[in-house]
Amino acid sequence: MQLDEIQDQALKLSPEERLQLANVLMRSLQPTPRPVTKRQEIAERLIGMAQTDAPPPSDEEVAAMLDERLAQKYL
Repeated sequence: MQLDEIQDQALKLSPEERLQLANVLMRSLQPTPRPVTKRQEIAERLIGMAQTDAPPPSDEEVAAMLDERLAQKYL
């Protein structure tokens, strides 16, 4: 059945049936929600990827790393 045939058939429906059809079509366009647990698992894995056993660098170490990076970039 072509789109124009579907439109012609839809216009032959009663107003109540057209409203029901419109509701069904609108619901079919709504995205299905993903389970929350899946999102939580992904977030936990991403956080775990960034974790290390080493302690975080001190402010002085960060400043030294930044200076070194800027020297590499601009010299």
